[in-house]
Amino acid sequence: MMLSSFVAAALIGETMAPKFTLNREFRGVWVATVANIDWPSRPGLPVADQRSEMEAILDRCKDLNVNAVIFQIRPSADALYNSKLEPWSFYLTGEQGVPPAESFDPLEFTIKEAHERGIELHVWFNPYRALHPNQVSKNGAVHESHISRTHPDLVKRYGTFLWMDPGEQFIQDRSFAVFMDVVQRYDIDAIHIDDYFYPYPVTENGQKTPFPDQKSFAHYRANGGRLGLDAWRRKNVDDFIFRVHQGVKQRKPWVRFGISPFGIYRPGIPEGIRAGVDQYAELYADALKWYQKGWADYFSPQLYWPIAQTPQSYPVLLNWWRSQNAVNRHLWVGNFTSRTNPAEGNWKSQEVLDQIELTRKGAVDTGNIHFSMKALMTNWNGIADALKTGPYAERAIAPATTWLDKKAPKPPTLGENNLTEQGWRVEVVPDKGEPVRFFAVSALIDGKWRILDVSSQPTFLLPSGENAPKEVAVVSLDRVGNNSSPLVIRRPSQSGRIRGLGQGL
Repeated sequence: MMLSSFVAAALIGETMAPKFTLNREFRGVWVATVANIDWPSRPGLPVADQRSEMEAILDRCKDLNVNAVIFQIRPSADALYNSKLEPWSFYLTGEQGVPPAESFDPLEFTIKEAHERGIELHVWFNPYRALHPNQVSKNGAVHESHISRTHPDLVKRYGTFLWMDPGEQFIQDRSFAVFMDVVQRYDIDAIHIDDYFYPYPVTENGQKTPFPDQKSFAHYRANGGRLGLDAWRRKNVDDFIFRVHQGVKQRKPWVRFGISPFGIYRPGIPEGIRAGVDQYAELYADALKWYQKGWADYFSPQLYWPIAQTPQSYPVLLNWWRSQNAVNRHLWVGNFTSRTNPAEGNWKSQEVLDQIELTRKGAVDTGNIHFSMKALMTNWNGIADALKTGPYAERAIAPATTWLDKKAPKPPTLGENNLTEQGWRVEVVPDKGEPVRFFAVSALIDGKWRILDVSSQPTFLLPSGENAPKEVAVVSLDRVGNNSSPLVIRRPSQSGRIRGLGQGL
């Protein structure tokens, strides 16, 4: 059993404790596997090194008080997990369709390791990309089980990529089956899709090239369809989004569905936003409809521009997305934190910190997702240090998704409470009712309840020195983030098991 640890040094000086609260904020990071952006560092990396690299990523998240990882597991109709529907990813083994050694399942491993560190694990799918141009196996061929081989008539070359045609029912059924297979078989916290629906327009000789879906559109019209091409394409995407939303809730109502659309709905909306891809007319993604109808549990529009860039103003776009939140879904903004890379945008870390501050301002349910993990691992322009000493200095729990479940779990009971040579060891026992995702331990420090550690494991190793807290409060958190009332536990005065107080605060 893994023992979680933390460093805290403060005396509890209050005689009247303030009301118990939990600091809440979503702090996510995308871990991209396409082109080996974040993990693994190269195709064909030995399994031991793959494990070590993922552990290092999760340890970094824990250290920076990041509480969610959005892990890309289907970059191009392939799998970074044990799938019966699609081949193993080239980015994992160096040859598409070849499984990793030691029966290693990266998704199963990452879920377990993330949860032990108190980190949510969201799985990130690309619904329609079939092949990335740099995804070439040693023999130069894709695997015989890849959709471009099994159903070549449903896969279209567009620019340098292969894309599955969203207008084909088989394609919609395949992507839906892939999503639901993961929902059913893995203990994930959420599924996630980003901004790729119909592909971004390809320009050749100064002209935008149309996506080659003439065959599927002609079939639709021949069977009585009356929509025009653009409206039909949007309906294909709408139908898929709604189907995924419904499918997740039918299988596991607690699993959330997140979408990260392009940050601009349409140029000119809102007033002053003068440039950018028209996702409604070019990606055929009516993200505003999905948002206002509540077809996802959280939206993370990619606001990838600096605050001062007027044609795509971060604060203007942020306030517009807030104003459109008709059914009060989570709005957790996507930030282009990798622009701190001197070779990319060379943003100062203060730009990202200021964006987080704007996101927090006036928001009850706040959060950000950073693209991508490499920025935090590399610490470009000191961004990781700036987050740790600035907005992420204190731990936070992700906001609860109360429209899925409002019922609070029951508090844990005390198991063990001992002073050991290593420190103060506390073990709690979960109630036998609703499953517990995490336990969180807090202490009253400088007049404020502060989260000291979070883990799926019920055992915590706490400091026991002179300046350590004399008592802690432990809560259970269910799978949508509701917390129990706190179990208050006093530090024993000498080695040996003692009972907890058990009262609420």
